[in-house]
Amino acid sequence: MYIEQVKNSRFNIWLYLPIPVGFIGLMVLNFIGTQGMDVEKMMHNMIEQLGTNVTFVLMVGPLSFACLFLLFWVKFVHGQSIRSLTTSRPKVDWKRIFFSFGLCSTITIVMILLAYLATPENYVYNFKPGPFFTFLFLGMILIPLQTSFEEYLFRGYMMQGIGVVTNSRLIPLLITSILFGLMHAANPEVAKIGPLIMIYYIGTGFFLGILTLMDEGLELSLGFHAANNLVGALLLTADWTAFQTHSILKDVSEPSAGFDIVLPVFIVFPILLYIFARKYKWKNWKQKLTGKLLLVEKID
Repeated sequence: MYIEQVKNSRFNIWLYLPIPVGFIGLMVLNFIGTQGMDVEKMMHNMIEQLGTNVTFVLMVGPLSFACLFLLFWVKFVHGQSIRSLTTSRPKVDWKRIFFSFGLCSTITIVMILLAYLATPENYVYNFKPGPFFTFLFLGMILIPLQTSFEEYLFRGYMMQGIGVVTNSRLIPLLITSILFGLMHAANPEVAKIGPLIMIYYIGTGFFLGILTLMDEGLELSLGFHAANNLVGALLLTADWTAFQTHSILKDVSEPSAGFDIVLPVFIVFPILLYIFARKYKWKNWKQKLTGKLLLVEKID
């Protein structure tokens, strides 16, 4: 019933279109603008001139404010409650958010620890108390807003809007997952590792989209995405990543497209789906992922 919450007379396609069209336009302009540029060198120059934490704020801050703008647009332009953009439940289930956050945090910590123990020569100790705790403060505020914006935009606003227009669940799952992956096409990781890393980004989009449709809400994807970005940024950084931070460790190895893509997309994500499915007793997978929308009598 998550998508169906906006299937009513208040849904106005002309009020809906400016957000996705505008964002996709910005994605295209950003991708075109970075072609032929050494994004990694540009990031290094910014960090040398402004510092790592200031550069982080400039990179993440706009998306954090975009989250607040999107929620304002939904609430006051569409007249839709933030609750209905977040979940089909009577109220937001914070236990789901914290469970997903904790599970993803644990997996991230274990994977980084195992990688460090397996190849310690690929990592250097990067911890500096002052800059680290400054970043911790900034990250705890900005990263959840940044990841929430992406979830509310792709798995919330666009999932519901495309679903209502197409009367489908599969079509919005496909479109939002692919667009989510393409949003990262201008990241320095793509230039460094190659286009195969898009499998990871698009695969992550599908994983988060399946979470949303099967659980009938954003809670699990909100918790997972926030933990993935925040905990990862606190523990590990590299010169070729979009997030260059005052983390505890720094990866100094030469990246390659291989096991780092296969492990999360084809092993970790299916295991997580199994865990969530067992815990929350998911049923009717075919209907929830590929079926038509259901009729609803009353919508908040």
